[in-house]
Amino acid sequence: MEFRIGDQQRDMIASVRDLAQRNFKPRGLRWMDGTFPWENIRELASLGVLGMTVPAEYGGLGLPVFDTALILEEIAKVCYPTAMAVLGEAGVQTRVIAHYAPESIRSRILPRVVSGDCILAICMTEPHAGTDVANFRTNTRVLADRLILRGTKTLISRAPEAGMLVVFTRIDNRPGREGIGCVLVEQGTPGFTVTGTYHTMGGENLHEIQFDDCELPLENLVLREDGFKRLLSAFNTQRCLNPAISLGLAEGAFDEAVTYVRNREVLGGPLADKQGVRWKLADMYKDIEAARGLLYRACLTADPFPDPFQAATAKIFCNEMAMRVTSEAVQLHGGYGFTDEYLVSRLYRGARYGSLGGGATETLRDLIGRKLVRDVDGVQGIYGLGTF
Repeated sequence: MEFRIGDQQRDMIASVRDLAQRNFKPRGLRWMDGTFPWENIRELASLGVLGMTVPAEYGGLGLPVFDTALILEEIAKVCYPTAMAVLGEAGVQTRVIAHYAPESIRSRILPRVVSGDCILAICMTEPHAGTDVANFRTNTRVLADRLILRGTKTLISRAPEAGMLVVFTRIDNRPGREGIGCVLVEQGTPGFTVTGTYHTMGGENLHEIQFDDCELPLENLVLREDGFKRLLSAFNTQRCLNPAISLGLAEGAFDEAVTYVRNREVLGGPLADKQGVRWKLADMYKDIEAARGLLYRACLTADPFPDPFQAATAKIFCNEMAMRVTSEAVQLHGGYGFTDEYLVSRLYRGARYGSLGGGATETLRDLIGRKLVRDVDGVQGIYGLGTF
């Protein structure tokens, strides 16, 4: 299967690559203490990158999932915290607003996303329930003239910076997955507080937040019926964009490793002259290219959301590949690879998040396994899946 990239795509990728290599790479250490990369975000906004997935009628580019993945890949090569910040603007939260929110909210919020004036946060995980959405306790009561939101969310990215939070919540205490819906909460809403901060090994901060009877207008109820089903559809986009970051981290680490072994002198010659080192590089490259094929193929199924089976397959492979490749890059750098000053150290730490966010790899393996047991037959075999 061949993935063709057009001239417009190449121009956008080249612009992002130039900005990332020229500005983001030298600044990388700045964001490792949890500081939000506002400087990088504003520069990306000037290129239109923050509006990648925002429809054109709201000032965005309306790019497909494939193009979005290509751009995230470039940013992740040099700066994990910035890639994650951009994911917040291009990921599921933007798509939920663009596809499901009423026009009054779309027209007010989406142009501010494009300009970088409104950072978005998605609120799913709770202290006792992550993947287990059916056990969410956060609840929204729907009254005649307003909504009342109460509950706790944890491990939330960008909570203090977000202008708007996309909160998945139970509606009127309806049980099970069928009771899950979605509401929007603006920063500064009375009753909304950030109650805790966790600093991650990747550099960014995650937060615990509390909703104490937050009063919201009725229009902020975005999903009520079929909320869980629509959440999963939108979340399949995240299962392509998360691995795009993993792929970029691996590529960045590979590039750094090749440069290092060319220039590092060992026993009278370049480290790259050692057969064992070249074999490591060959395996790293092989893994990267295999991951690229799976990811790009999954991205191209999006209409508007990717095929869940292919997205899950790509995500698992890219997440685990990135951990292998970045680890080898650290190894090739020797002791220097263990220091903050070397990019490979930061890329390695960022790679560890991929398999945790956007659906844990264990959960996705089970999703894939169930489909295989159900759909692979004894005559057509794997071709019976309809994915070829």
